[in-house]
Formats: sequence, C-alpha cells, structure tokens
Amino acid sequence: MPSGTTTLNLTLALSIALPLAAHAHSHTVQATSLDTVVVTATPVASAHAETDSLVPVHVVSADQLRATGASDLNTALRMLLPGFNFPQPSQLGATDATMPAQLRGLSPDETLVLINGKRLHTTSIVNLTGPMIGRGTSPTDLDGIPIDAIARIEVLRDGAAARYGSDAIAGVINIILKRGAKGGSLHVSHGRHDGGQGDTTHLGGSAGLALGQRGWVRLSADLTHQLPTNHIGPDIRFPADPRYDTRAAHYGLPWKRAQQVAVNAQLDVGDAATLYGFSVINKRDVVAGGAFHSLSEYASISPAAAARYPTGFLPMEHSAIRDTTTVIGLRGWLDAWHYDISVSSGGNHAKMHTSQSINYALGAVSPSAFYDGTLSLHQDIFNADVHRTWSPDWAAALTLASGVAWRHETFGIKAGDTASFAGSGGQGAFGFMPANAGRHGRHNSSVYANLKLGLNDHFSTAAAVRHEHYSDFGNTWSGKLSARYAFTPAVAVRASASNGFRAPSLQQQFFSNTTVEYLNNQQGFPVRYLIGTYPVNDPVAKALGSQPLKPEKSRSLGLGIVIKPKRGPSMTLDVYRVDIRDRIILSGDLVGPAVQTYLTGIGLPGVNGGRFFNNAVDTRTQGADFTLRWALPTQFALWQLQAGANVSHTHIRHIKPNPPQLGLAGLTLPIIDRTEQSLVTVASPDNKVFVGVDGRHARWRWNLRATRYGTWTIYGTQPVADQTYAARVLVDASIGYVLKHWRFTLGANNLTNAYPQRNNAYNSFMGIIPYPFSSPYGFNGRYVYVRIGYRW
Repeated sequence: MPSGTTTLNLTLALSIALPLAAHAHSHTVQATSLDTVVVTATPVASAHAETDSLVPVHVVSADQLRATGASDLNTALRMLLPGFNFPQPSQLGATDATMPAQLRGLSPDETLVLINGKRLHTTSIVNLTGPMIGRGTSPTDLDGIPIDAIARIEVLRDGAAARYGSDAIAGVINIILKRGAKGGSLHVSHGRHDGGQGDTTHLGGSAGLALGQRGWVRLSADLTHQLPTNHIGPDIRFPADPRYDTRAAHYGLPWKRAQQVAVNAQLDVGDAATLYGFSVINKRDVVAGGAFHSLSEYASISPAAAARYPTGFLPMEHSAIRDTTTVIGLRGWLDAWHYDISVSSGGNHAKMHTSQSINYALGAVSPSAFYDGTLSLHQDIFNADVHRTWSPDWAAALTLASGVAWRHETFGIKAGDTASFAGSGGQGAFGFMPANAGRHGRHNSSVYANLKLGLNDHFSTAAAVRHEHYSDFGNTWSGKLSARYAFTPAVAVRASASNGFRAPSLQQQFFSNTTVEYLNNQQGFPVRYLIGTYPVNDPVAKALGSQPLKPEKSRSLGLGIVIKPKRGPSMTLDVYRVDIRDRIILSGDLVGPAVQTYLTGIGLPGVNGGRFFNNAVDTRTQGADFTLRWALPTQFALWQLQAGANVSHTHIRHIKPNPPQLGLAGLTLPIIDRTEQSLVTVASPDNKVFVGVDGRHARWRWNLRATRYGTWTIYGTQPVADQTYAARVLVDASIGYVLKHWRFTLGANNLTNAYPQRNNAYNSFMGIIPYPFSSPYGFNGRYVYVRIGYRW
C-alpha cells in the first residue's frame, strides 16, 4: 500500500458572499428544517422556501450530512435522497476509485453538478467493466468534494438543460459551500465494517477568517484513510493446486487515502461590487485488488512467472486521482441591473499503475510493476450574467435574467510503459498503448434568457430558453416552461415541461483502450478476453457498425402537488416522465470466433473483440417522488420526522437495428445485447422508500432511519442467467451527547447487517463473486462508528 505523507498544493481563491445558482445570484440566509432556502430552482436572486419552488427541489443540510456518519458524499446522499442510487462495485479497475451514482433512474452522466452554482467538470475515467449502472459514463466525481466544506446541497429533480446547458436531463445537484468568518468546527471519526474490516478514519474541519472589515475567507479540509473490505468467495477452479490460497483475491471496498481542501472567500471592492471565488482540491489514492492468479493458470505459459510467484499472485491496481476547480468572479450592481462575471478552470487527472504483476510475454526481464497510463480532462469557462426585477402595476414581480457563456474542454490519454501493453500485457491491467494516446478538444458558446413572472400571491410562472453551439456537432436549442398555482397558502400545484440535450462527451468520442475481462460462455464458465474499446471513427468500430455520435435529446414533463399547513407535516408529490432519443450507451462486448473471422476477412487481423459508443436506444423513464417533513415538539423532546420515496421505471422504446455490414457477414450478435439493455432498464431498484426521525432532548441527540431498497435485475448473456435480487431494508441509527462545545456520537449504519441476495450459479463466476456488482447499498454489511466533534 502507498505510505508516507502527501503534501497538498492549496489554491487560494476569493469567493462570493453568497452561494450562487447557475446563472442566478441570490442572497443566502440560514435554512430551517421546514422552511428551507432554495436558490437552485430560481432563475434570479429571490431565495424562497423549498415548498414554494416551481419545480421539485430537495435540500440537504450540513447537519443531515454529518448525521449519516459517512466519510464521502456519495454514501451520504444515498442515505438521504430517495431517488439517488450509489452501488459500490469491486474488481472494476479505475472505477473502484471513482464510483458512479445516478439520480431518478437515469444515467450518471445525465445529472449536472454545480458548486456555488458554477458548472463542475466530469471525471476523466470512463467506467467500462462489469454489469453495473453507469457503464460507459464519465460522471462528475462527487467524492472529490469535502463534506466539511458543505453548507447545504440543493437537488433539482427536473430537466434543466434550458437553464444550465448539457448534462441536466435527470436534474441538478448544486453544492453550496460554507461561508463567513465566524465559527468553526473540528471532528474525528473512526468506523469499522462487519467482520472487523474496512477500518475508516476521517478527520475534518472548517474555520473562517476576516479579511479586514470588507471580506472573509473560509477554509475547510477533510482527511480520510480507509482500509479494504473483502468478501471474495472460495475459488475452486484449481483444487489440485496445494499452493493455491482459495481466498487470496479481493472483492470489496478498496484501500483509500483522500485529502481534500476547499477555500471560499469574498472581498468587497466598492459600495456596489464584490470580488469572489472558491477553490476545491482533491487528492485521492486508491488501491484495489483484482482476480488472483494461481500457479496452475500460468506454470505452463510462463516459467518466469512460476519462478517469481511460486504460490500465485494478486495484481494490485493503483489509481492516483488529482482533481481541482477554481472560480474567480466579480458581481455587483449597475443602476437597477445586477451583473456577475466569472471565469473558472479545473480538471481531473487519473494516473494508473499496477503492482505485484508480470508480463508473461517478457519472461524473466518483465518488471513486477507497471505504469499503465494517464487520463486527463480539463475545462475552462467564462460566464457573464445580468438580471433585473420590475414591479409593474399588473403583477407582483417581473424578472428578466440573461447571459452568455463560453466553455473549452480537452481530454487526453497518455500511454503507459511499453512493458504494460507489450505481448500479453501486464496481468491485472492492460496499459494504454501509443495508438490509444492523444489529446482532443472542443469549445462551445451559449446564450440564454430566463423570465419569471409572479402575477399575484396565487400564480407564478417562468420560462427559459437556451441556444448552444458546439464546435464538434453544431447547434442545439432547448426551452422550459414551469408554473405554480396556490389554491390556498397551504395547498398548491406545480407543473413543468421542457426539452433538453446532452452532448456526447469527449471521453465517449475519443476514449480507446484494451481491457482484460472474464465473460461467461454459454455453459456459465468464465472465459478470458482482451477486448478493445474503440472510438467511433476507428476502422474496427466502423467495421462493427459505429456511426458518428449525436447529442441525446430529451423531453420532460412534471406535475406535482405541495401541502404545507401552518401546523403538521409538509408534503410534496411529483410525478415525471422523461423521454430520451438517441441515448448514448456502450455497445455489448462483440467477441467470439465469428467476430475474429469477420474482422480478419476485411483486413483487421489480431482483434479479439471490440465495443464502441453509439446512439443506440430511445428510452422513456416514468416515476414519482414523495417527500414529507414534520417538526413535532412534545414535552419530552423536539422531533423532526422525515420520509421520502421514489418509484421509477425505464423501458426501451426503440433499439437501433444492427448495421447492414454485420448481416452481410453472417453475424447475428446484437450491438446492444441483453445485459446492456438491463443496465438501462432494470439494473437499479424500481423503488426506494425511507422513514427517519431525529430527536433532541436537553443534551441528548438521536437519529433513526429505515430505508427499503426495491428489487433490481441483471440480465445474463442467456435468459437462464437472468437474476432478480430481493428487496432489503437497511436501518441506520446514532445517539449523541452535547457538552458545551463538544459533541460525542456513537452510530451504526446498516444496523441489522443486511447483505444483498447472493449471485446465482451463472453470475457468481463459480462462487468467486458472491454478491452483485449492482447492489444499490454495496455488500459490506454493518458499519459502526464513533465521532468526536468540537464547535466554536
């Protein structure tokens, strides 16, 4: 495992006096449990209660994040949001370091992430391996944001491309950073998973500092150290090998060390102007084990490997993630117009190595460790926004907001050591070859306008329109209409209709590599394949049927009801439908003798198999979100009750037919096979429901939450391998005691130690993989933790 102390290079930036919505700038006030401030759903500076929003928004407070006991943001959001799904797969290479999550049953890269209202870049890693949600995506790395830097999170559950641009089909997650010079906190926590595994230590804090009389700077930092868990099953493939350790492989959480810093600041530079900015820096090192290699596998293939590893070996895959974002801007007033001008720069850098390995083809001269290559993505953005509010005689308020934006993105691949890809390549991971390497860029410009009309106390409406031009695929328009009508102060309805888009990412257009995968044959036994992922313009991809990628196009409809009496629970119920045309997914793995014969016959020999991205399917997602909040004071304690539910179903309306060249060659392999179809439609739970209560009495604090995850299904290559996994209920609980500035907490997540249903014989790789990659709550059992915190 890596050791030593890592030094973070801190980037200090000035930050706005208030958290911002994208292209909308709002004064921030403190949120209460039931009257939560929301700025994400508004096109201009008019903060309002969560239940007053024209579209559904779920607000998560810093106290709620802390109460989960989670050390990473994805896990915390999985526990707090009914429509948020976060599996924790294993043995998936770099995906173990940047695990994807999804919102409202849609693809992970169809959710836009903002920090203080500013667009955040995605990860450079493409999730490729295994039957799991997010296969073929490069979503934003939420775990790169320190939890201790977050004041609150606003989750917009509605299509928002007309407001925010590409990627906002499923919704928007806006992370608002802590601000101000006053107050601070420090805490340390330690936890352990079932079986004495996965010890995790988390140290975090936040503090402010005044910049004279006219500004402040806020510094937050998190340090996390996580040991691995392992739930590998016994490997019985080589029972005659007396030196074979049947449990030497790894299947579980990886070893992880993360160091994260956020700086948020502002400085008034005049009576009507403020200089602002923020910076978030993430440095994460992850080590994950793969499949164990028994001497029986390679003794006859490589005498050098047999001499070096006489009892077998387990390759370890190292991922070094470096992620930074910096925004600097100026906002203020010119007469009645408010302006905001900002520039942002950031990127994601993933450097990969493999240790405890060997290249069979190189024999005794093969190194034991390889540099496998580096992925990088960089993004620069310029934004200029203005808005103004009028109070005409015929309406309560009329607000116009407009702006322009320019964005430049680059994606690059650096080749690994020659030894990592020569011949059979390094075991455990196949390095990036010079043919995979390259750097690709594009830019886009956009202009947008938002109009909000508050006609009276009963009716308000908003409209948005946006035009974007991309240098690689041209122009696109998107628009949105939303409205809210209050029958009484306690009952209102809201509705929205929009169209949107998601531009094909640079990763989906240009990513190229070769991976080692074990795929079940028709008898259910795993077979090793070297499979290439080819860009759509590669000759192999073209031969297999690739076409130039187009943007995904979406149409969204939403209808909801809001109930917020003066006393009693406030409730929201929103139903939605999202149609996506030309959805971009990764093809199935096209492998086998027929594929090799076909490619050889057209002049492309030596290719074991291939896959590529394509606009393969049209889908429809329908669902509903329900939320309930109730502050209930009693003589004994103050209770806060919360409940939420999400029901979602996606079906494929149309699959693009196989290209004609495959039919002429006599191939019947579908480009989108059964497994890929299940990842789009049924691989995440069809429903998720939670009920929770927070209590407070004198110095005592307690929290209890029960979450039910519905069934989900993974299709095999043959129907006999299909498996539907049973629903499970997970219970989380904690109790705390406050002593002046100190707070002591004892908690347990998954208190009842629930595990997902085990894989059947077709999906367990002969019992080696006992639990599914796709489990929406992982497969690591109970997590017990203690936490000590100090506030001032």
